Amino acid sequence: MTFPDITPELKAAMPNLRGRLLANQSLAELTWFRVGGPAQVLFTPSDDDDLAYFLGQLPNELPLHVVGVGSNLIVRDGGMPGVVIRLSPRAFGDAGTEGEIISAGAAALDKRVAEMAAAANISGLEFFFGIPGTIGGALRMNAGANGSETKDVLVEATGLGRDGKTLIFNNSDMKFTYRNSAVDPSVIFTSARFRGTIAAPEAIRKRMEEVQSHRETAQPIREKTGGSTFKNPPGHSAWKLIDAAGCRGLRVGGAQVSEMHCNFLINTGNATGHDIETLGETVRARVKENCGIELHWEIKRIGIEPA
Repeated sequence: MTFPDITPELKAAMPNLRGRLLANQSLAELTWFRVGGPAQVLFTPSDDDDLAYFLGQLPNELPLHVVGVGSNLIVRDGGMPGVVIRLSPRAFGDAGTEGEIISAGAAALDKRVAEMAAAANISGLEFFFGIPGTIGGALRMNAGANGSETKDVLVEATGLGRDGKTLIFNNSDMKFTYRNSAVDPSVIFTSARFRGTIAAPEAIRKRMEEVQSHRETAQPIREKTGGSTFKNPPGHSAWKLIDAAGCRGLRVGGAQVSEMHCNFLINTGNATGHDIETLGETVRARVKENCGIELHWEIKRIGIEPA
């Protein structure tokens, strides 16, 4: 599918824009599943000011979405109308420490932030070592692993509103819940500050090794996957419910429920976005039929089906 090219009019309305605007740019290559159609416009801002300028000039009627490294994302095969913003690590990936505080841009990899904290003997962020996403995604979905969550360590987050104005959110402002925050979806997070505690480097490294070992032995991390597919219902593990419903190894087209971990879906090589989403919905239906529990997607799904 090809969308109408609106980049010329956007560029004309934003003469001082420094970032890159691309029309009908493939999003499949930006996601771990390697599926999906194009973005009508893909914008990569040069820095915070460039992003603020872009947002301030962008027509309100255009849909807007932000992607990070695409580790927790399904893009539908018809693509994404409107604008997709991708914050590059070069412009938004800086990270540093001061005392017990870790500062990081929204495009910084969670794993890199954990490593940065460990190098400064700061404990509390080891769980980030096992999350294959960025800080922006962690803020949006209260990312967590191995018993810890983003809400446990966040001091404050900085973002830009749809109008380009800077917004600051402290921990309570985020209204974190399980795998979610209540901040307006139109806000684009640009950076965050976290607080850990000074600890012995040996203890920090041991914890990080445990996190990594768990990932390697329990999750299909070397496959084309999107991480945990469904949220754990209260009092239950999603993977156990999926397994009990007979969905381990289940296939739809080129998509498969992982044999290693039932809460992971895999692109076996030729899956479409439709295959993966249909497989997920099939799993949800079978679990509901088997035990009466409704699974809720943890993976984000964006875009439209082909016409």
